[in-house]
Amino acid sequence: MSSPYPQPSELFDLSSDVAVVTGGGRGIGEGIVKTLAAAGAAVVVAARRTEEIERVAKEVNDSGGRAVAITTDVTNNADLEAAAKRAHDEFGGLSIWVNNAGGSPVRRPMLEVDRNDWDECIRLNLTAVWEGIRVAARNMETGCILNVSSGAGSAPVPGSAHYGAAKAGVNSLTLTASAELAPRIRVNGIAPGVVPTEIFKIALGVETEEDLARVQEQWGIPLGRLGTPLDMGAAVLFLCSNAGSWISGETLRVAGGAKAR
Repeated sequence: MSSPYPQPSELFDLSSDVAVVTGGGRGIGEGIVKTLAAAGAAVVVAARRTEEIERVAKEVNDSGGRAVAITTDVTNNADLEAAAKRAHDEFGGLSIWVNNAGGSPVRRPMLEVDRNDWDECIRLNLTAVWEGIRVAARNMETGCILNVSSGAGSAPVPGSAHYGAAKAGVNSLTLTASAELAPRIRVNGIAPGVVPTEIFKIALGVETEEDLARVQEQWGIPLGRLGTPLDMGAAVLFLCSNAGSWISGETLRVAGGAKAR
């Protein structure tokens, strides 16, 4: 007797999907690229550092996946359009767009953040996401847009007023885009917790394993460890796959049970 329910392998199968992942050359973006590719998606790896995205694309292809690299500055609209075009030219379409590029190395009290730091942070972490949503929506018939936010967008994080404001804006964009683009496109987000990426280490002055242990203790992570890029990739896979087909307008906190700080 056949089951009326799909198998897990079917729920998470992305073999008919084509994804663009911005900031895909390292850290969380690399984890998202490799997870989507492992689930069968063809992936356009987009970021500014050409050597990094070419490495990630090669590793995906060497593992039996499908990926191409395209050098992309997400603050340049022409580059975003070029990434969408590359998805169509190389793989015949576009059905997943992940706005992952972002971050801020500046961590200081609000009164010490200058206007240039503010403007650069908003441009990269909010305006580029807005433009990414628009480019994705114009270039896909149906699919999913995923915005990478932060716990700083929904809770006070002293020293990150500029970044938190940008990510609060991203959360709002996720909500509004999910309403405006439904039912054609689902729009969701994830809010990563402590993942020791390069920019995170710079912002918090983390240099050694002892520093990382200190961060873990200070943040009081209930699940007892720091996050990894693959943890974030798994959350994105869930939200962008058929397993998340009735979810839109949500930003999922992925932080080992810890709150933002």
